Amino acid sequence: MKRKKLSAAIYASFAGISLSMAAVSDVYSQETVVPDAESDAVERIAVVGARGAPRSVTSSPVPVDVLTADDVSAVAFSDMNDVMKTLVPSYTLGRQPIADGAAFIRPASLRGLPTDKTLVLVNSKRRHRSALVEVGGSGTQGPDLAMIPTAAIGSVEVLRDGAAAQYGSDAIAGVINFQLKNNTEGGMFTAEWGQYYEGDGDGLTISGNKGFSLGEDGFVSISAEYSDNDATNRAVQYCTAAFCLDSSLPNYDADAAYNDYLTPEFLAAADEMANSTQGADVVQPWGAPNSEATRVFINAGYMFSDAVELYAFGNYSEKDADSTFYYRYPGNGTIEDIRLEDGSVWNPLSFFPGGFTPRFFGSITDYSMVGGVKGMIDAFGYDISGRYGYDEIDYTISNTINPSLGDASPTAFRPGLLSNEETHFQADFTYDFASYVFAFGLSYLDEGYDIEGGEESSFVAGNYSVADPWGFCNADGTSSAEGLNVIANGSSLDCANPDDPVYQIMGVGANGFPGYSPEFAGTYERDSYAAYIDLSGDITDDLFGQAALRYEDYSDFGSELVYKIAGFYQLNDEVGLRASYGTGFRAPTPGQQGTTNVSTRLPNGFPVATGLFPAGGEIAQALGASNLDPEKSSNITFGVTADYGALNITLDYYRIALEDRLYAISTLDVSADESAGDAYQNYLALVDAGVVGAESIGGVLYFQNAFDTVTEGVDLVANYLMESEYGSTTLTASVNYNKSEFDSDPSEYLNAEDMYDFENGTPETRGIFSIKHAYEAFQVLARLSYYGEYENVDAVTTLAQGNQIDWNNTDLQKFGSEWMFDLEGTYHISENLSLSAGVRNLFDNYPDKTNLADSCCGQIYRADSIVDWQGGYYYTKLVANF
Repeated sequence: MKRKKLSAAIYASFAGISLSMAAVSDVYSQETVVPDAESDAVERIAVVGARGAPRSVTSSPVPVDVLTADDVSAVAFSDMNDVMKTLVPSYTLGRQPIADGAAFIRPASLRGLPTDKTLVLVNSKRRHRSALVEVGGSGTQGPDLAMIPTAAIGSVEVLRDGAAAQYGSDAIAGVINFQLKNNTEGGMFTAEWGQYYEGDGDGLTISGNKGFSLGEDGFVSISAEYSDNDATNRAVQYCTAAFCLDSSLPNYDADAAYNDYLTPEFLAAADEMANSTQGADVVQPWGAPNSEATRVFINAGYMFSDAVELYAFGNYSEKDADSTFYYRYPGNGTIEDIRLEDGSVWNPLSFFPGGFTPRFFGSITDYSMVGGVKGMIDAFGYDISGRYGYDEIDYTISNTINPSLGDASPTAFRPGLLSNEETHFQADFTYDFASYVFAFGLSYLDEGYDIEGGEESSFVAGNYSVADPWGFCNADGTSSAEGLNVIANGSSLDCANPDDPVYQIMGVGANGFPGYSPEFAGTYERDSYAAYIDLSGDITDDLFGQAALRYEDYSDFGSELVYKIAGFYQLNDEVGLRASYGTGFRAPTPGQQGTTNVSTRLPNGFPVATGLFPAGGEIAQALGASNLDPEKSSNITFGVTADYGALNITLDYYRIALEDRLYAISTLDVSADESAGDAYQNYLALVDAGVVGAESIGGVLYFQNAFDTVTEGVDLVANYLMESEYGSTTLTASVNYNKSEFDSDPSEYLNAEDMYDFENGTPETRGIFSIKHAYEAFQVLARLSYYGEYENVDAVTTLAQGNQIDWNNTDLQKFGSEWMFDLEGTYHISENLSLSAGVRNLFDNYPDKTNLADSCCGQIYRADSIVDWQGGYYYTKLVANF
């Protein structure tokens, strides 16, 4: 019976159903409840993070970790993504400093799958997605965890198992449920400041929470957080084979043509540009962006009786961040001579004497509202709710030009706005029979993705988007009447010279990030319905079983039926066995179907304008794309759990098979050169599809259901508590091994380099080991993070020459394992006031430097590495409770 109650409580925690209103009221105060050993209350509260509960629940048929508010607050980050990365080894996160919106909303991964395969809940209700669709890779569009302030969190529950049949189509890799604080009184205030060893990246976070009672039977808990983080820079001066600003660097060529530009005046202007626009000593920094954010959450509930509760919660968050793009140097196709209408020669160096680095800004607004009623009628439980969520990112780009406008170009633009909107109604019910719990529910979801066009100058094709815009030259290379006229006025025009600036074709749109034109703006909408049933209970005294069935119907992808079965067997008093099997179904989001992007990328190790176009649109289909289909999955997990007094251990194996996986194809080259083969054919396809400025696009890509994959791994979580006259010590170890491989031939969509990096480009092993010791007024926390080895291949040059990849020579780089050590000490000045000082990455460890050609432009470390490359960071924190 205890397993049935606990597993039902775990289900209720995620589904939002309270099995006992009395238990809910106990949780309001967040006090430790220590009833009898047979009490159901302690079992229910364990899954929502009561203090003293083991991290990993050992009586559940599926892996569930519970992180307490203390766990969350002990991590010196203001971004919830970084908090999760620090505490959950299978949750990984990269830093992408030059990646458009992904520099501000970072895509993450759970169990080797992107975040759009993980369902995120707040108070057991689905969290809306962000407006950003990742341009490459899996095209991730998931909730932005950075909008959730740590001050608002009472606990975090991580369900590490496929659960699409129970919770919805996103729950392929697992479910993360953020439980908000629900205190009726008291509160806390925190102020934290820190800085990297390098002397940059100053971070200030101020946060607080205050609880209020609503009469004797309700609460309102308000949490707010403000953070301000300065940019970091881990780069050397820009130096490539095409252009180098530092003669001391290896790529510098004393005989290169670019030396003609490297006058003292040019170098001084480049230095001034870097310092005035980004505060760096290099023209292209690599690091974390500047960011400033304000986040507010309100959580409220009122008990009308012992059986009826009204609840509501919501948030409003704002974030402003800015980052850089690639440096534009003279002769790179953007900074070129053109002939103006009067026949004179003009160059963008008139605006930017030292070249320019576009500065990209993102202003993110995120808000949500949830309300509902839940309660019990005898053994019948219900929870009826409505939810609205909205997220937008408004872009601005400065320190750049629309090259096609020539000398009439502005140097700052508003390219447009992306938004994601969701309205959701849900009804969940349970009935508690004598030996099992029956749950069922219905939901309706309406969602929309909107691309709002930018200002005209950000996308318009100006006069210089074509050769000889003023008609100075005839087809035979002689001067027209207009040409003769400007020559008579002193112009150096030479129509017979194919290199004369009159023939220069300039790129269209704000360089770095062209605005969304009316052709690419629009709204993509859909709705869906779902119904599920779930049955769980004790089959015998030692065997617990669970089965779930879910039906979903999408207006754009049709319907699907998925299921799951799970069980737990208590082998003896200490050891239990568990297993589950389930299927999943995930429909591509409206954003993934409709997003469009033209930005600077490195498909061949060299920055070029690269266009992402919707798979179902005319442009992508002219290039060979087909309409997107849903992804389907099957998930199997089995493990062993053990409780030996103060020692708690769980070990789980998982295998996730994903069919028709959504992924961006390898970038297709585009060239207006008739001798360029397939690249020229791609150019013609863009022209035929009506793409303005196709001459300035160097690559194209689109999303496809490109291949099948299998992801296998093992999670180990161990927790040990020691008590002595010298205080209490908690030891925690959590280790994840994860490996993803292709289960079909992806070569139709990916090149050899992308195929190799997909399977080998991230560490397969990650571990987090911590010790926390408390004695009288002192507390010490030590945390060790481990990243295993990984590899990356750069076969661009080899493939371009038609040769085989040399996996054991210069085409391949092997990155070694890395350890990073965190240390924090806390002194409790009084019962309500404490002061902490600590260091992240105490020994200032960095991953191996990259030496591959696909990392360029002053970059030292792989920008997309999940191994942090910012170095050591020290901080101090003051916490007041009242």
